[in-house]
Amino acid sequence: MIGVAVLGSTGSVGESTLDVLARHPDRFRLVAIAANTNAAKLAQQVLAWRPAYAALADERAARELRELLGAAAHTRVLAGGAALEEIAQAAEVQCVMAAIVGAAGLRSTLAAARAGKRLLLANKEALVMAGPLLIAEVKRSGATLLPIDSEHNAIFQCLPPGVIPGVAPAGLKRVLLTASGGPFRDTPGEALAAVTPEAALAHPNWVMGRKISVDSATLMNKGLEFIEACLLFGLTPAQVQVLVHPQSIVHSLVEYLDGSVLAQLSAPDMRTPIAHALAWPERISSGVEFLDLLKVGRLEFRAPDTARFPCLALAQAAARAGGLDPVVLNAANEVAVQAFLERRLNFPGIATVIEAVVQRSTGGAIGGLDDVLAADAEGRVLARERIDGITRSAAVRGAHA
Repeated sequence: MIGVAVLGSTGSVGESTLDVLARHPDRFRLVAIAANTNAAKLAQQVLAWRPAYAALADERAARELRELLGAAAHTRVLAGGAALEEIAQAAEVQCVMAAIVGAAGLRSTLAAARAGKRLLLANKEALVMAGPLLIAEVKRSGATLLPIDSEHNAIFQCLPPGVIPGVAPAGLKRVLLTASGGPFRDTPGEALAAVTPEAALAHPNWVMGRKISVDSATLMNKGLEFIEACLLFGLTPAQVQVLVHPQSIVHSLVEYLDGSVLAQLSAPDMRTPIAHALAWPERISSGVEFLDLLKVGRLEFRAPDTARFPCLALAQAAARAGGLDPVVLNAANEVAVQAFLERRLNFPGIATVIEAVVQRSTGGAIGGLDDVLAADAEGRVLARERIDGITRSAAVRGAHA
């Protein structure tokens, strides 16, 4: 029995992980679950699974969880950011699903790597922010790093055995990351200023959380995955190409020097990469509907439009700059996306804020985790200042209208 911890169990990837685990009770034992603030859903999961540990990063939410559970559960409830790190390093845990969204998942992801766990990486921001540090910890501890993003998992499946994190395999020419294009892929540029958060959250192919859904709509999600691919597979930015693929059937492709191109295809369902990583190098059932290419009919590919979706170009520039630039980019994006969801910023304003913040930030090289956290904090402050300035300008224009 493999002991599993699911960090971010109340999100879409976390719930999909629990679904796969439930299909294989003879192979996996859920030891721990964790979330940020959603005490109500975590309580339901505790009562259904009865794990040894449950943690909430928010201490007020942890108190709520204890009240909801009462004396009914034998689960130990932990609170605070350090609790997530404790779970990630627990001796009973051999496999950690790192699915906490955003920078909030960085420390626990690093803790799992430091403890030599099988690390299922769904939190792309941890690699974007601290890729060199994370990969160094994986190599030092002997941890196994398996990507969960459908694109990076597809690339991993198309690479030869024995891939070393951060080292490009011999014979590889480039990788091609596919993007659905999001809900606005065919929306005219002049109409994007009027799109609503509800429209941005209505992804045509995938069921995802709010933040990643907006990132998909702006193509920042693909930009973050661009940075992630460079770090994870030891590639230069010139070796990574992005293709818009509306059907979301081909999850990514790998091109070799001999002209061979290998692709991984499956229905757009996160349970496929989750099952692959849980059982690797074996294969287990995931519950996903099998792919019917005759029903799919055709597969389309086109170049992304970075004029309408500048977030992708901003992320590619950060990948080329390296160092702390991706950290600042990610921080500004998290703040800008939240402002858009709260209707304090329009859709094109997300890219405007990110560009302004990256231009103003001090940048520099990554010396250690303190540098990463300082750059993250700086990016958030600059983003909030920029958003406040946009809000004040809009208010002044409204007063004079």
